[in-house]
Amino acid sequence: MSDTTRLTAEKRTSFGKGAARQIRRENKIPAVMYGHGTEPVHITLPGHDTMMALKQANALLTIVIDGKEQLALAKDVQRDAIKPVIDHIDLVVVRRGEKVTVDVSVHLEGEAAPETVVTLDNNTLQLEALATNIPESVVVSVEGLEAGTQILAGAIELPEGATLVTDEEALVVNVTQAISAEELEAELAEAEAEAGIERDESDEEAAEGESTESAEGEGDKPEGSDES
Repeated sequence: MSDTTRLTAEKRTSFGKGAARQIRRENKIPAVMYGHGTEPVHITLPGHDTMMALKQANALLTIVIDGKEQLALAKDVQRDAIKPVIDHIDLVVVRRGEKVTVDVSVHLEGEAAPETVVTLDNNTLQLEALATNIPESVVVSVEGLEAGTQILAGAIELPEGATLVTDEEALVVNVTQAISAEELEAELAEAEAEAGIERDESDEEAAEGESTESAEGEGDKPEGSDES
């Protein structure tokens, strides 16, 4: 990834919750940019364009302030808990040729062997890469993998130019044998018994019980008896 998204920012002089609410009402986002020994710069960013840019993880941004450009990465994005809006952004200044450490998502592709379950134990890997060449994701193939297969971080092929920061022994993908419905039911019943939980009899179980009792009752009748 080498393209950047260009965002024109405005310097911000008013602060506090009231000022931030006013900024958001104007469809803008309050932000602060810092790094490389520079003084923090408080700015506002265009709401829609910024939200679109940040849909891509680790998006490299070109922030334009008073006609001057500065490369930056979003370090912390605070989002509203209910509304689909961004409350505030922390931006860290980066420079071309500089390496940065980022969390990159892991994507699985392919189908493992039949009757297996694939678990993604780590959905991101921490990588070091050039600020202008941060990979969008790390792709791991599980095609045909059998139960018992484990893929550690150190065994994953990384995008060109990226180096692994995550512990090489960290488990990323775990392939296990799928459990049958009967085994799952037995495990659930055992767990409930240990917890002292009494299960309600299902309609199917009740019908089977009645059928068994009926059959046993007929077997106890003396020979030659007449129900009429």
